[in-house]
Amino acid sequence: MIRKSWWKILSYVLLLYTCTMGFFVKIPVLDDRMQQSVRNLFFHVPMWFSMMGLFIVSTVNAIKYLRSQNPLYDDYAAEYARTGLVFGILGTITGAIWANYQWGKPWSGDPKQNGAAIALLIYLAYFVLRGSMNDPDKRARISAVYNIFAFAMLFPTIWILPRLTDSLHPGGQGSEGNPGLNYKDLTASMRVVFYPAILGWTLLGVWITTLRIRLRLITEKKFG
Repeated sequence: MIRKSWWKILSYVLLLYTCTMGFFVKIPVLDDRMQQSVRNLFFHVPMWFSMMGLFIVSTVNAIKYLRSQNPLYDDYAAEYARTGLVFGILGTITGAIWANYQWGKPWSGDPKQNGAAIALLIYLAYFVLRGSMNDPDKRARISAVYNIFAFAMLFPTIWILPRLTDSLHPGGQGSEGNPGLNYKDLTASMRVVFYPAILGWTLLGVWITTLRIRLRLITEKKFG
């Protein structure tokens, strides 16, 4: 039992560690505006890392479905995409809270914010598309193709285009004078919380997804 659930226990331990040390670890005070809001780093950024990991697994399963036509892969693709979308929304919310302290308002139309919103809307359309079709085979095929397209759109909307324009967000072209945290600003004490946070939140996403898949399979078997 423990051998099968070790990664769930690890997720719990890592998140307990993150949620505890995230509020107690010593952090650098970069400026008067940043202050203690930098602790959001342990929640906001790992959400996006987790989202990317979950979307990758979803896309891989979409490709597997197209190659094998096995409906189980379609279930995996849909549920990993669903959990990834939830983590993306949580990442956007935590980012808006941080932006409210750093930029004066939660949403300023920054290219990074707009790109993230577009990416999430594309994935939201994925579920609208799935819900619009009753034929399971047709739904699975079209959804798999759209899933691959949605993942491909993540790179220009989140990683490429925002970096080509002036941005308040760290990593943008105009972010050199931005009073936001850069990865180079991470101290050794912050790194020992930040990296476990990424792994912990990602494992939680996988855990949630496996529960969703089990529920989905039970429901389909009961009413299918």
